[in-house]
Amino acid sequence: MVRRVAVVGAGSSGLACIKICVDEGLVPVCFESSDDIGGLWRFKESPEPERSSIYRSLVVNTSKEMMCFSDFPMPADYPNYMHNSQLLQYFRLYAERFDLLRYIHFQTTVRSVTQRPDFSLSGQWDIVTISNDGEEQSHVFDAVLVCSGHYTHPSVPLSDFSGHETFSGRCFHSWEFKDADACRGKRVVVVGIGNSGGDIAVEISRSAEKTFLSTRQGAWVVGRMSSNGLPLDMTAITRLNNILTLLLPKTLLNWAAEKVLNHRYDHRLYGLKPRHRLLDRKPLINDDLPGRILQGALVMKPNLKGFKDCGVVFEDGTVEENIDAVVFCTGYKGNFPFLPLALSEGPHGELTLYKRLFPPSLLQPTLAIMGLFQTKGPIMPIVEMQARWAVKVFTGLSRLPPKEKMLKILESERKRNMKSYPCPRQAVLQVDYIQYLDFMAEEIGVRPNFLRLLLRDPVLWVKVVFGPCTPYQYRLTGPAQWAGARQAILTQWERVAQPFRTRAVPEPESRPSVLFSPWLITFGGTVMMMAVLLFKRESVPVLQGAAQCLDWCTTFLRGSWFTG
Repeated sequence: MVRRVAVVGAGSSGLACIKICVDEGLVPVCFESSDDIGGLWRFKESPEPERSSIYRSLVVNTSKEMMCFSDFPMPADYPNYMHNSQLLQYFRLYAERFDLLRYIHFQTTVRSVTQRPDFSLSGQWDIVTISNDGEEQSHVFDAVLVCSGHYTHPSVPLSDFSGHETFSGRCFHSWEFKDADACRGKRVVVVGIGNSGGDIAVEISRSAEKTFLSTRQGAWVVGRMSSNGLPLDMTAITRLNNILTLLLPKTLLNWAAEKVLNHRYDHRLYGLKPRHRLLDRKPLINDDLPGRILQGALVMKPNLKGFKDCGVVFEDGTVEENIDAVVFCTGYKGNFPFLPLALSEGPHGELTLYKRLFPPSLLQPTLAIMGLFQTKGPIMPIVEMQARWAVKVFTGLSRLPPKEKMLKILESERKRNMKSYPCPRQAVLQVDYIQYLDFMAEEIGVRPNFLRLLLRDPVLWVKVVFGPCTPYQYRLTGPAQWAGARQAILTQWERVAQPFRTRAVPEPESRPSVLFSPWLITFGGTVMMMAVLLFKRESVPVLQGAAQCLDWCTTFLRGSWFTG
């Protein structure tokens, strides 16, 4: 019987795992190598080996209502996209509210996690830890939740570029970057156009003489702000949009979305246009990058080819001389050196995980790796759901398929994802945000029952189906149901608006209208959804018409989200 659970790491994932273990009547013991909580989101002036590192100015790229824990909304006065220091403060509030610190052993590093000799029967693990003063201890646990993250071992592909040995400038990874002070008045090349690469290039461009952003494939760039100044993810990540994405032709969706983006700034003109379509991969979230290009402070360049003594060469043959520094924003190696090597069964030594969580090779499913995935949406709600599912599996309340079936599903998902991500290591990490959450929610019995919700609570149904897919939806019913979930959903747009209310402005005259009746909205939404389902196999013009109707309906509903 599973009772004691080891939690490796006290970042956002570790805190969620501790709480969920306590909720399920288990005894969590968390080992944190540093002296504080927060993990990745705890800024440090200097990077520390074997630990994650962030830059001083980092702001989250998912909004507070979308990324919060499902039973603990962020304070209403928090900005919708907050600085890393405010997110750390939210974690402190969470830990205090649920009394989580007492389960954490700080300044204690996990040296090894190995199966006990009777693992096939007991499922237990031997864990060796070492404290900061060098004291080593051995422990026995019934299950293990790995929450140490995968942003601790930078990947710096210097050996791929000729001439780096004689380059007179400095080469370093974004893991070491803290601020742009050292780049003032210099000429800097940033390699890589992920979210970190975009942020760092923009920040350096405000201090440097000239900044060059080198990219192999380009990127679609979207800002955090949607129509009417609302958070992008709250208007984009909805169940309605998810249904349309599944039903409408992908070519049509890509064409429409790319047209909107290019209307703001022409990606081809700005040198940003990638080879892939917009919906095939994660976009770059950045509010300022196009503006810096427009001002000439940031120059887009193709992939880096090599180095000269004091310059760099790009794949198109162009050369930039007098380069002072090259910053590699080239990702991380997903290393877990304390885990058994037998779990790293992938062709490149990576972990093989069923549903990005469970190693299929284990005879007893008593170990789970948290957060080792990529998605077009916030990370924290998925990790929280992973923990809820993992604990149910540990206690036998949810069962995994046989090993052969898990491997078959894993391979099927990898092949599907390779249509968008040709690199197998990238393909295997991808999950669809709402579908993945719903799958895990179904496994543990917390997925909303939409028909029942429509009949019993049509006002809430409207907000769940047409509004943002916020984490509170998975606390409406089933195990660990939260009594405040309904109210949290009904008031989520109020918390979005709260930080803007810093100055009194004239209010427009408003008249109540029957058009905003929840029953009318519910009926209209249901009819349109059924129409899309009935005609999903008809011609593209029909689907386009349905999409336009639903788009109108979404716009119409947006006004009602701020009420009731």
